[in-house]
Amino acid sequence: MAELSGRKQQILAIIIERFIATGEPVGSKAICSEMGNAVSSATIRNDMADLVELGLLEQPHTSAGRVPSQLGYRYYVDNLMATYELGIDEQERIKIWLQSFSGEPDRLLEKAGSILAELTDCVAVSSSPADADAKIKRIELVPLSEHTAMIVLLATSGILKSSVVRSETQINVDIAEVFYNICQNYFIGKSVSDINVMVIQTLVASLGDRVFIMSPFLCAIADLCEAVKTTELHLKGQSNILNHEELSEDAFSLMDFLHRGTPLENMLGSHKKQLNVAIGTENLYRELKNSSTIFSKYSVGDKDSGSIGIIGPTRLDYARLIPSIKYLASVIGNLLSETLDEE
Repeated sequence: MAELSGRKQQILAIIIERFIATGEPVGSKAICSEMGNAVSSATIRNDMADLVELGLLEQPHTSAGRVPSQLGYRYYVDNLMATYELGIDEQERIKIWLQSFSGEPDRLLEKAGSILAELTDCVAVSSSPADADAKIKRIELVPLSEHTAMIVLLATSGILKSSVVRSETQINVDIAEVFYNICQNYFIGKSVSDINVMVIQTLVASLGDRVFIMSPFLCAIADLCEAVKTTELHLKGQSNILNHEELSEDAFSLMDFLHRGTPLENMLGSHKKQLNVAIGTENLYRELKNSSTIFSKYSVGDKDSGSIGIIGPTRLDYARLIPSIKYLASVIGNLLSETLDEE
């Protein structure tokens, strides 16, 4: 693409920002006013025609104004978008919203997704950490009643998983002591990839008369190890798709795409950069051909662990959303890293 003059860049930025704000095509008179009447309407119309020729603008059949094309949005994000910084109050508000969930990664991601969906009116998607190389750092047994307990497993990657187990035998101090001894001898410090059904079966066979008491708890540990290795997706605000007229024709296919899960997981897994902004047909899947996706990775410790972001229409306030999502990802990573350090 030929280099745009400063005036054409200004005109393109004005059209995109006004269209993002209003959803209405932008005409030369509005641009002329925005530029302080320093340039004639005729000159602006000529520049707009050039921008259409370059594929950066489109002209709806029913309007004399112009709207951005997907290529125009891409040029804007890469070259023209002003940097927006979150204020201190906004940063503190996000931290306060999330801090109470810092010790529970899945609930933290669900809360972050709910906040993001509400703030953006888009679909919020987050992926929980997954690490097949993680080791078991800690296992807790938390009695909930005489016959039920929660097993909580913390991995060295900061991933925390839990499962409620029912026992036919009353859960007392003696059972808890046996459980912790088994965990210390057979699980703590071991890789989650080394714990599987075969290992549990071998262990169970050595328990003698305790086999029926301990089996449910040990099977739960195997399931939790498998969960540590598996990425889990959290979706919030799916119905927000229906709030955008430009997505009305794609609503069914988008809902189906989100429901299937695996393509979305593959899409997140394909992101190599810390921040990924894909506009329209830049997305890997045809269901997203009229959508924009903005995702930022978060890190636990020094390792990339998951992503959080949105799926919405191409008419998004990129200048505000991109830094907000990046900041949200950094808060999630910091909170999970702090939890790991405290253990």
